[in-house]
Amino acid sequence: VDVYCDKIRHLVDPPPPHLAGRISFHRLNIKNDSRLEGLIKMADLTINLAAICTPADYNTRPLDTIYSNFIDALPVVKYCSENSKRLIHFSTCEVYGKTIGSFLPKDHPLRKEAEFYVLTEDESPCIFGPIVKQRWSYACAKQLIERLVFAEGAENGLEFTIVRPFNWIGPRMDFIPGVDGPSEGVPRVLACFSNNLLRREPLKLVDGGESQRTFVYIKDAIEAVLLMIENPARANGHIFNVGNPDNEVTVRELAEMMTEVYAKVSGEPPLEEPVVDVSAKEFYGEGYDDSDKRIPDMALINKQLGWNPKTPLKDLLETTLT
Repeated sequence: VDVYCDKIRHLVDPPPPHLAGRISFHRLNIKNDSRLEGLIKMADLTINLAAICTPADYNTRPLDTIYSNFIDALPVVKYCSENSKRLIHFSTCEVYGKTIGSFLPKDHPLRKEAEFYVLTEDESPCIFGPIVKQRWSYACAKQLIERLVFAEGAENGLEFTIVRPFNWIGPRMDFIPGVDGPSEGVPRVLACFSNNLLRREPLKLVDGGESQRTFVYIKDAIEAVLLMIENPARANGHIFNVGNPDNEVTVRELAEMMTEVYAKVSGEPPLEEPVVDVSAKEFYGEGYDDSDKRIPDMALINKQLGWNPKTPLKDLLETTLT
């Protein structure tokens, strides 16, 4: 179910022989289509990935962001609960917001302690910036729908699993504005850097590229989701981080690594000045804010489903950029 099928047209129009009779596409918008409940009734499991999830939209389109990630998702949760259908709901690592460590003075010795940065599903607090920083509209809406899903489970017996992706990347990502994705706004960091590399433009580092992120290969992440689908007894009622803490880099380090990998796969020499610093206000506009680090605790998904990510960052970047 989606509002368009451009990215999967090769799977549905017509389907290849190995998918014949196994996939059907329904073009509809989940927020205002009466067919949605009927489709959920027919299914054993609903996986909801519908969202506006591009950082540039969070403070330029905060109303659309809040409606997309909370209001529009309400019918999906409601129909699953009322019809006793299992739900796998996709949230985001952004629900954690800022780390406890980010509030310590920069020279504080505790800044080196991992416990102030590692994000654990059932323990870490969700810390957002002030209301005027509309960048947190996405995280706040995602957290509220998580709380609703959890409450439906507690009060009405909804069988659910919540997924918190930590920067899933890989081939077929949108990266050319107006071709692979929306023509307006700025895409996410890997897509943004890929577009710059293709156009031989310097990679823009917001506020020096000091923020740190972890990245996980899409094929590793899909293995995790398959385990959730196939093991409902071990997955139901849980919130799972799905990321790779071993693939942590600063955004500046990511830019340097992508420049190196792109030169290798394309045969083009890197630019003399491959990166340029820009302010968050200049890049995203008023109301932007960010978290400093996002390191997922993987203990729960490893315990419940036996999953661990496998692909190192340089390998997955080479595969993606090729």
